Amino acid sequence: MLERFRQSSFQQFIALMIVFFLLYNFVGPSENKSLNLFWRLPSLIAWLPQWLTDGISYVMFDWITVDVYNPALEENEEISVIKEITRSLSWFILFFIQTIREFLVGGVKTIVTFTDWSYVRDNPWARLPGLPWTVVLGGAVLLGYNLGGKALAALVGLSLAYISIFGQWEPAMKTVSLVLVAAPVSVMIGLFFGIVAYRNRSFEATIMPFLNIAQTMPQFSYLVPMTVLFGLGDHAAALAIVVYATPPMIRLTILGLKGVSPEVVEAGLMSGCTAFQLMFRVMLPTARQNILVGVNQVIMQCLAMVVIAALIGAQGLGDDLLKALNGLRIGKALELGICIVLIAIVLDRLSLAWANKPIDYFADLSFAERHRNKFILAGIFVGGIALAFVGKLIFQGGTNYLFLVPTNKGITTELFWQSGVDWMVTNWYTPLHGFKVWMIETVLLPMKRSYLGMPVISTFTLVMGIGYLIGGIRSALVVGGFLLFISLTTWWDRALITAYLVSISVIVAGSLGFVIGVLAAQNPRASKTVLVICDTLQTFPSFIYLIPAIMLFNVSDTAVLIAITPYAMIPAMRYTIQGLKNVPPELHEAGSMSGVSRLQRLFLIELPLAFPHIVLGINQTVMFALAMVIIGAMIGTDDLGQLILGSLSDSNGIGNGLILGLCVAFIGLAIDHLLNKWSVKRKAALGLA
Repeated sequence: MLERFRQSSFQQFIALMIVFFLLYNFVGPSENKSLNLFWRLPSLIAWLPQWLTDGISYVMFDWITVDVYNPALEENEEISVIKEITRSLSWFILFFIQTIREFLVGGVKTIVTFTDWSYVRDNPWARLPGLPWTVVLGGAVLLGYNLGGKALAALVGLSLAYISIFGQWEPAMKTVSLVLVAAPVSVMIGLFFGIVAYRNRSFEATIMPFLNIAQTMPQFSYLVPMTVLFGLGDHAAALAIVVYATPPMIRLTILGLKGVSPEVVEAGLMSGCTAFQLMFRVMLPTARQNILVGVNQVIMQCLAMVVIAALIGAQGLGDDLLKALNGLRIGKALELGICIVLIAIVLDRLSLAWANKPIDYFADLSFAERHRNKFILAGIFVGGIALAFVGKLIFQGGTNYLFLVPTNKGITTELFWQSGVDWMVTNWYTPLHGFKVWMIETVLLPMKRSYLGMPVISTFTLVMGIGYLIGGIRSALVVGGFLLFISLTTWWDRALITAYLVSISVIVAGSLGFVIGVLAAQNPRASKTVLVICDTLQTFPSFIYLIPAIMLFNVSDTAVLIAITPYAMIPAMRYTIQGLKNVPPELHEAGSMSGVSRLQRLFLIELPLAFPHIVLGINQTVMFALAMVIIGAMIGTDDLGQLILGSLSDSNGIGNGLILGLCVAFIGLAIDHLLNKWSVKRKAALGLA
């Protein structure tokens, strides 16, 4: 019987759950310090955040000081070398942001950099005029046409025209300028580290844990160190974006280089290539598609972070959106949200089209064919300038709408959206409020109390026990180590609240995504439609999902759950459809020949075979939900995200922000480890490994 128990994972899991519930019910707070260890561990690393804060502050302000002349004070001042370096880097980054921004919409700060304000005041002509919006739109349409044909060109043209006509061109270009600075830097850094990691496996093994942590750290955690090191403003936001967006580029560079066929490498070596030539003339061009997918991911990560970076002074649509939400101008927030979504869709489609566009290396083109796009772009530039000049004549003394539509002069739908919101609040208040109250009192609060009532020993028993059943002693120790770090901080209860929000979100989003994915997979047209919807929803910056949640449910845990659900169900739908589509047709035929019904074939053949793929989708659902739970702190939660958000305004918040970010990352990594191990185990059991 004991041997049978050892071989039955199900019986072991039942035994684990019995032990868990016994510990849950019989262990509670105790005045006896020894017994209380079973309830909550002492905060043995409570000193770590302050130690980090003091250490970084010392390095930043007191370590290796030098005398530097301050032209504003007209005297030397003692300053830390690190602070001088960060100040110089800030100036350098800000200069590029301002130059690109003024190239797009005009300004004087670039001229002031090389002269002074008095020179600009005395010479009204001393300014960058900026490009007419028609020139930028025309250039983007040309790019879209060359990358994806008429459909992509139309999408780009209509999206940018909408942004301009609605008076959001200037803030949109401010947002784009941040992306245009941060994305190339992220790509270059990612390429460099990806190449080094590919060539040195020890280095790859070293950086992978850091990449795992970086990709599960909440976005807010990147903002806190940047405010200490670089202050507030576009430069700090750009650097935070670079740090956040670089990890996927490193991963996809490594993946692309590993995917290069050995035959291609051997051909390069036989041709006499040096190591440098082999990498840059053979391997990188061969891995082009994966690398360009990495560029796409960098751009989308940059755009997602641009909105959040408004909290530390990033100008643009994100800043305007935050102000609108703070002022409860939901109509304005929706209008701005649409503009952000359009920019995200345009950048996503352009970068993906670039990644998927094949290159004909043997094309024999004439001079005119090689430079056709340059001639067309020059024509667009001249035509746009001419239109702006005509506009100046038409709108004498007024606003030149053919050059720039100011924010206060464009078409606005704010009153339309606001009246719609007001109507919903007036007419739907009773059912929405009733649902919110029912959800909080019947589901959320009891679940929250259950999580907060978990003794630390029962939590460790459950999580490490599942780890042992799935991956053996090593997995148990890995997830136990993640939990131990969190339990030794002062934020164990906040971590449990985070876990409760993630759990209920994954249950709701995962269930909906699974059901929709299964239904859509039965019809090719339906599955294609759902995948297009998933692609579109995934381009939305996560912050956008908060707007309808606030509009319908105000500030509450229900609003957070509603915001998380559509965002987190995307991977569940996608992976379910892909898993079911990957079931070999031969097995479909074998099932039909065995006389099973369509429903039996789905539940007995297709879903078991697709299960490992579906588990990976649930894993991504957990990651999406965890990211949104932290962002949901902006509309009212009392989890780790609220503390991270609070650390932004705390003078000693850098240590708290980093350790809180690690706590969130470790929750994600523990779940990721368990689900990945489970997926691998199921693949092996089904003979799919």
